[in-house]
Amino acid sequence: MQSLSNKLIRFTSAILLCLAGVMLALPAAAQDELKSSDLSGLSNNGGAQSSSTSTSGGFLKVTEAYVLSVQPAAEALTLHWDIAPEYYLYKDNFRVKAYSDGREIPLELSYEQGKVKYDEYFEKDMEVYYGQTNVRAAVPPGVGELELAITSQGCADAGLCYPPYTEYYEVDLASGDASAIPALTAKPQPPGGGSGGGLSAGSEGTPFLGYTLLLALLGGIILNLMPCVFPVLSIKAMSLMSAAGSAHSHRVHGWAYTAGAVASFLLIGGIILGIRAAGGDADWGKQLQSPIFVAFMFYLFLVMGLSLSGFVQFGSNLMGLGQSLTTRQGLQGSFFTGVLAVVVASPCTAPFMAPALGVALTQTPTVALSVFAALGLGMALPFLALSYAPKLSRALPKPGPWMDTLKQFLAFPLYLTAVWLLWVLGRQTGIDAAAAVVVGAVAIAFALWLLQRRPVSKTGRTVVYAGVLASAFVALAVAVKSEDFGPADTWQPYSAQLVADLRSKGRPVFVNLTAAWCITCHANERVALGRDSVQDKARELDIALVKGDWTNEDPRITKLLHEYQRAGVPTYLMYPADPDAPAEILPQILTPGIVIAAMERAASRQVAEASL
Repeated sequence: MQSLSNKLIRFTSAILLCLAGVMLALPAAAQDELKSSDLSGLSNNGGAQSSSTSTSGGFLKVTEAYVLSVQPAAEALTLHWDIAPEYYLYKDNFRVKAYSDGREIPLELSYEQGKVKYDEYFEKDMEVYYGQTNVRAAVPPGVGELELAITSQGCADAGLCYPPYTEYYEVDLASGDASAIPALTAKPQPPGGGSGGGLSAGSEGTPFLGYTLLLALLGGIILNLMPCVFPVLSIKAMSLMSAAGSAHSHRVHGWAYTAGAVASFLLIGGIILGIRAAGGDADWGKQLQSPIFVAFMFYLFLVMGLSLSGFVQFGSNLMGLGQSLTTRQGLQGSFFTGVLAVVVASPCTAPFMAPALGVALTQTPTVALSVFAALGLGMALPFLALSYAPKLSRALPKPGPWMDTLKQFLAFPLYLTAVWLLWVLGRQTGIDAAAAVVVGAVAIAFALWLLQRRPVSKTGRTVVYAGVLASAFVALAVAVKSEDFGPADTWQPYSAQLVADLRSKGRPVFVNLTAAWCITCHANERVALGRDSVQDKARELDIALVKGDWTNEDPRITKLLHEYQRAGVPTYLMYPADPDAPAEILPQILTPGIVIAAMERAASRQVAEASL
């Protein structure tokens, strides 16, 4: 046992040393890459060249989104910005400073009229520019050469807002020449400062990496308060309180947890950057756009909640997914608890995270990974601080029955998170997918119930294992097929006027009278009406598809049912194009062949009538 403990300590120490090296190396390298990347968009003739593509497949660099050129003339300057599609600049956030012979030159600026829109970033109406804009600056007489510091700020419609960005130019009004000055060697200083004013070494336009890392650190800390993460942290903290061991042991466990969290964030960041570098589109939370991922996350939070509530027992230390890893004794358990915390944090975005990730995903890989590492460190800090603060540990209540009560209470935030995920799935693919995933959840609950049985006979154990496998297969199949439950967009809502208008234009009309509580209706839609062969035939014959929803009382549908002497749903009517011809009533149990044959008969009547 002592040998195994030493191996675990060496294993975790190696991980921590690697991560420490990464954490120390990333910020310095990232700052260098930030500075060099800011220069990459500058040209020698008035700014950056336009580009419609991002270096990472997502948001553009600031110098690509807003391309500045300076056009000098006698006693005047025109500052011209070409703005990328779906990006804009703020009118009120332009700043222009001019220096000549070591003194600041006052400029009189005039602006074009922009578009007024409510801005969520500033929480007020702002005047902005799309496409392009000019700012004209009147220069006092007698000034020949100028050094300019031009600051602008803009946002993308997709949600990213850039920090104010400053570009530097040297301008000769007499010759009409303007050239960009690299940001690393240009920074305006007030008169009397440094070399007496003008531009000197520095980089005001480079985003401040330390500020971005601080935002990421704060965002990671606040992430622990999210309902999807807090129970994991709380249970781990309680297990640390109740565990025997020295202060050194507690600290090592704290670092193992930190290693798991930071390594997981770095892995996520690497995957996102890899996808974006390959031309794909990936961001934090992007995985939630996949119904399959949302379905599996729903299962995960439900199972974690059941474990905390005591309905199912996975072990004495932790709950949830990957129990064989997180419940291991020693440092591996702490490491994989950090991994689990990051996994369950993926549906959440804490305050300060959005601006930090927004900046990270527009910069170089080194910068982005440094931000992801800071997020992981921030997320692990509360538990790490607890492991390093014996006084804080002693201030907490002593272990006792209250811990089990708290554990059960913490299940309810997880249930609420599961409900939210189910709502997201319903918005993505419709109520049918949400209902199907609930069936999968029932299958999982049945499988968990079976696992609690302890049959003595071999036959009994075989039955239990077969039931568990069958239930797991049902849940897996439902989650994988959740993407196929997309709401049908080929059906128009029923009205008598709509049917009459369509038929007056020479189009046959298929009317499907259905209801949400009608099981036969849903079976027919799955087996026949939703099949590609039926949909393709409707498009081929130009047949309009109309659906009448009788889930709630609707006098229009009731009248139509009585007109064709029907008592309820399902009822299927195939109208030919002739407004005077009656509809054909189809059977209540459909097959693709029955529907296609009815469509062809309606279309042939249309052709025959047209030839008369």
